[in-house]
Amino acid sequence: MFTDAMITARLAWRWGPLLMLALIALVACGKHAPENAADVPPSPSIRSGETPDPIFYSYEVVHAWPHDPAAFTQGLVFRDGDILESTGLNGQSTLRDVELDTGRVLKQIPVPSEYFAEGLAVIGTRAYQLTWQNRKGFIYDVDTFRQEGEFGYDGEGWGLATDGRWLILSDGTSRIRFLDPATFRLVREINVTASGRPIGRLNELEWIKGEIFANVWQADVVVRIDPSSGVIRGIIDFSGLLPSIDRRADTDVLNGIAYDAVHDKLFVTGKRWPKIFEVRLVPRRSAH
Repeated sequence: MFTDAMITARLAWRWGPLLMLALIALVACGKHAPENAADVPPSPSIRSGETPDPIFYSYEVVHAWPHDPAAFTQGLVFRDGDILESTGLNGQSTLRDVELDTGRVLKQIPVPSEYFAEGLAVIGTRAYQLTWQNRKGFIYDVDTFRQEGEFGYDGEGWGLATDGRWLILSDGTSRIRFLDPATFRLVREINVTASGRPIGRLNELEWIKGEIFANVWQADVVVRIDPSSGVIRGIIDFSGLLPSIDRRADTDVLNGIAYDAVHDKLFVTGKRWPKIFEVRLVPRRSAH
C-alpha cells in the first residue's frame, strides 16, 4: 500500500503544490483512526468564502464481491439490492443490471459501437447514461432498459450523479455542472478546488449525504466535494484496495462509486476489476 507521503507526492505531481501542502499538513498532524468510525463520516460544514484544508481518509474493507473482470466500469449505481453499471469502450459499452452477491449480469443491453459509454445516474424510473466524446446521452426505462430518448450536452461526458433533483455531470476538468433532467438546460456549475487550486480529472460521481464523491482519474483517490462551493472537504486514499494477486495485465484504474442510502453502505470498484468492495471510511484526525 502507498504511504501517505507517496500519495501526497502523486497528487502533487498531477494537481499542484497547493494540494500537496494541504496533504502534508494533514500527514504531519500525527493522525489516528477513531475506534468507531462511521461508514461515511460527516465532513465539517464550510462557510461562504472559506477554503479549508481537506480531511484525509483511509479505509477498511467490509466485504468483497465478485465483479466481471471484463467490465470497463464507467458508472455505478446501487438500486434495490443490485448494481446498475455503465461499461465503456467502443464496441464494448453496455448498460447492465448486476447481482451484487454473485457478480452475475442479470440483464444488459449494448450501446452502439460508435459510442463510448460513461457515467450513469437514476432519477425515478429513468436511467441516464453519458457518452464520452459524442456530446450525447441516452435515457432508459430503468426497469426494462428500453431506450426512451436522448439528450445533448457541451464538451465531454465523464461522470454522472444526481441529488434527486438535478443531474450532476463531470467532463474531465475541474468543472461540475448541474442540469435539469427535464430540459437538460444548465442550472448552475461549480469549480472544484483544494486549498484554492482547481482540481481536474474528475471522473465517476456519486451523491452521498449532501456531498459529491468523485474519482480522480489515474489516481487511487476519491474526493468529497461541497456541492455549493466546489471546495474539496475530504480526500480518500484507496491505494492498495485491489490486492496485487487479483490484478492482471489489463487491470485498469479505480473507478466506480455506489451508495446504499438505506443501509449507509459505500461500494467502490475499478475498470476491469474482478471485485467490488464495500468499504468503511476512516478519518485520520489530529492526535494533538
